[in-house]
Amino acid sequence: MKGRLADTDCRWGIISECVDDRRPAERGRKGGPEPDPEVAGKGYRRLYKSRYDSISTYIYQGASSEDGQMNNRILNMYNDIPVPIDEEKYRQLREAGIDPLLSQHIAHIFVRDPLVVFDGAVEEVDDETQTEHFESIQSTNWQSVRWKPPPPRTGPNDPHIGWRTEFRSMEIQLTDFENAAFTTFITLITRVILTFDLNLYIPLSRVDANMQRAHGRNAAVNGKFFFRRHMAPLEKGDDGFNEQYTSMFSTVNGKKSTLPTVFSGDDLSAFNLTSTDSDVSSWEGVSEKRRVAPNASGGAEENSYEEMTMSEIMTGKGDYFPGLIPLVYAYLDHIQCDSVTMDRMTKYLDFIEKRATGQLQTPATWVRNFIRNHEEYKFDSIVTDSIAYDLMIACKEIGEGKRGAPELLGDVVIKPILASDAYEKKLDSTRVVSNDHIRSLLQRYAARKTKFDETSAVEFHI
Repeated sequence: MKGRLADTDCRWGIISECVDDRRPAERGRKGGPEPDPEVAGKGYRRLYKSRYDSISTYIYQGASSEDGQMNNRILNMYNDIPVPIDEEKYRQLREAGIDPLLSQHIAHIFVRDPLVVFDGAVEEVDDETQTEHFESIQSTNWQSVRWKPPPPRTGPNDPHIGWRTEFRSMEIQLTDFENAAFTTFITLITRVILTFDLNLYIPLSRVDANMQRAHGRNAAVNGKFFFRRHMAPLEKGDDGFNEQYTSMFSTVNGKKSTLPTVFSGDDLSAFNLTSTDSDVSSWEGVSEKRRVAPNASGGAEENSYEEMTMSEIMTGKGDYFPGLIPLVYAYLDHIQCDSVTMDRMTKYLDFIEKRATGQLQTPATWVRNFIRNHEEYKFDSIVTDSIAYDLMIACKEIGEGKRGAPELLGDVVIKPILASDAYEKKLDSTRVVSNDHIRSLLQRYAARKTKFDETSAVEFHI
């Protein structure tokens, strides 16, 4: 694809293929090298995805209810795609008291070998106090979401870093404003989900479908994505109550098949997939695993989702789905956000809404239009050196605030980034050894007279 104009709007799939190191047998193909005992799974365990791909399992069951019972959030009805695991690692984790879903997640990571091993960090690492060996596996499984345990602390003065969830599927934008807008939005969405106790789960087969759909040209405006229509438990009479769903692969080549329920650990040989099945003629080109892809048992709250445009996901649909942006505003109002911060958040949210509704172009559309409108482009998908150079200069100037791009940013003005504005002093983090020096600094600044009197005090928000 080097030097070609691609007809996709995302780079996720390309990166996924670039680092896909599965052997033929791991891809489900015949041939390839003989089993290797030095390789994870001997190089023959079936792996359904690249090591850079979407997640294959949920691990969060939901908060405990008042009566001590776990809310019904996941179970196996959402984890409806195959999840290959290292059985030995899974048994070790279960015997150590780790719950089944988290054990499955970790055992799933260990179906691959690490890509990076540093000299002096193999036998020299103490696994009782260090996590380098785990991180060598964890950090080379590039999934769309990453669960991150806290790093070990070697002393009481080390920073305390808690449990983290890393959202990894966003693509880099051209300007700091765009990147800040989307980063802030994701952070606010996490607070919305936690504060309002919302449930956004949909089956992972639909998540995978969304990942594929996002690659289509102008998918942000014209595409439709599976999304949960009811984020709080449904009550009798609500639209969507008692809905059920079946596997996305249950309809093959336009024909409806009656498929058994199957989970990732099941033995496929137990299922009758012979030519006696009335629908077998429609299964051509469909893998065994997909033919018996799981059907989730029905339920009111668990399976309420539908296809929505990005505009509907962000701004709302009908009288049953409020939209993510209104929910963020509700959260900001709930925490009584100050006016200065609210002004900045409003700019971010307005910008994201305009992107979702098509009022502003996505970077993919902007890049495609730039190339198609270049005087050297011959509409043959070939991006010449001259076109590529002009594109890079334009991107650089937009990012630095030297070139306007209202079709991309609307009325947002990017302030020019100049070398003369850079800090002369680097932000040094070397620990101060002398407490006397710290006390001297604190006393000096505590004694400073403010330029404001008490009647004009300024409130600072951190």
